[in-house]
Amino acid sequence: MRLTEDDVACWVLKTTRPPAAIDAGWRPGTARSLTRCVRRSYRLDLMAAGQPCLLWLSGRDRPGVHALGELTGGAEPDGEGWSVPVTFTLLAEPVARAELVVDLVAREAEVIRMPAGSNPSWLSAGQFGAVLSRAGESRLRPWTA
Repeated sequence: MRLTEDDVACWVLKTTRPPAAIDAGWRPGTARSLTRCVRRSYRLDLMAAGQPCLLWLSGRDRPGVHALGELTGGAEPDGEGWSVPVTFTLLAEPVARAELVVDLVAREAEVIRMPAGSNPSWLSAGQFGAVLSRAGESRLRPWTA
């Protein structure tokens, strides 16, 4: 399926490094400006500043959504490939993959169905809504759905 702007409610940027390994001083509720690697594809042309995104930790140790944020620019070549600038706010508690797998809408997300896929992945409006509802105030949800 070839995506359009209307399909994407949120970009998913995956990492194998937990937030503490990305920045040892990163505390829940605080924002960090980062640059994330992305694979060159037509999807990069759909990415723009202001669009929602999330940080997904892959792997066996606490997989799921660890931070919410937004793109601060579009994808650009960075010398070794492509990257996109983002600002993420770290959640106090991640939204675990296990929580999303049992949700009838969220479990259809590309990041769950094809966990080995490359960056960027994406969520539909319903899937992003499921993440936001689980992020809630207790997990430092920085905006409303």
